[in-house]
Amino acid sequence: MAGLELLHASQAAGLSCAQDALLCFVHWQLLTHQYRALGRGDQPGPNERKSELLPAGWNADKDLYALRYKSMDDRRELLLKAIMVDGSMILNVMDCGSKQVADLTLTVADYIDVEHLDDFHRVYKNTEELQTRIVTGIISPLGAPKAKDDPEKEPEAERKDPPASTQDYDPLRIPPRQPLGGRQPSWPDPLGPFAVGGEDLDPFGGRRGGMIADPLRSGFRQPLIDPSSGLPSRLPPGAVPPGARFDPFGPVGSRSAGPDPDHLPPPGYDDMFM
Repeated sequence: MAGLELLHASQAAGLSCAQDALLCFVHWQLLTHQYRALGRGDQPGPNERKSELLPAGWNADKDLYALRYKSMDDRRELLLKAIMVDGSMILNVMDCGSKQVADLTLTVADYIDVEHLDDFHRVYKNTEELQTRIVTGIISPLGAPKAKDDPEKEPEAERKDPPASTQDYDPLRIPPRQPLGGRQPSWPDPLGPFAVGGEDLDPFGGRRGGMIADPLRSGFRQPLIDPSSGLPSRLPPGAVPPGARFDPFGPVGSRSAGPDPDHLPPPGYDDMFM
């Protein structure tokens, strides 16, 4: 609780009731969350400046406290009002810019020992609970300002995500399968001096041209492929789906399979229908 003891020491002579001590604690919490006091009352006064000290006359009215604060980054200005009702302090904080309001009710006797207002070590009770309630009740709902040179407190809207190309890139990830008939990857010029073996040397570089040759993508005009080449009879229609990768049974060519007139008949051959 760095700073609270000094604040109490500076105001101890003027603390005449329990609610005075409780409001000092609320003021200290606002200081720790990068707010500074401007003055008292609803309206700004002349020559105001941000200060860690409570303004003069801040506790003149024991039933209604009104203080104004401004964040260190000058983005927010708050109006704090504390009203006493039957032993409870009702805190009402409004953001003067957005008109957003936050409320919190504290039972004074739960956190202040009225018999020891001038003794810092005995005046406050349940300080951790009190801190949590103030932060979650009136500070966090309005958005605590960012501390200078503190990237951890940068608002979510101002954070920039890394580009998707560097955030999601994984060289070991298997790329999604492309549907049949989809766009084929761009193949390099087969006659390029650095095309051959490029993928073997840099497998993650996205290049093509390894040691496995693909005659269908050599870059030269290819003859029509007959799937039945090398078979004694033709394949039935639809045996090879359109666009499917298919390795022919015989040499690449368009000539259908059949007897070669240059072949010699076997010995004793005398019937072509045998």
